[in-house]
Amino acid sequence: MKLYILSLGAGLLIGVIYSLMGIRSPAPPIVALIGLAGILAGEQIMPLAKRIIDGPAITRPEPRP
Repeated sequence: MKLYILSLGAGLLIGVIYSLMGIRSPAPPIVALIGLAGILAGEQIMPLAKRIIDGPAITRPEPRP
């Protein structure tokens, strides 16, 4: 949770600095959010694809004594 609060605080700080300097955000907000969503989806797709390619692990049951 602390990481999320720090991330939000950093974003707010940069937003305030941009506003004080009269600089507009480098990307329109909707474009930036769509790009961020793509990054997050890409991070999730790779582990999922690896699991699908590897297939389920076949294990032999342990013999009972």
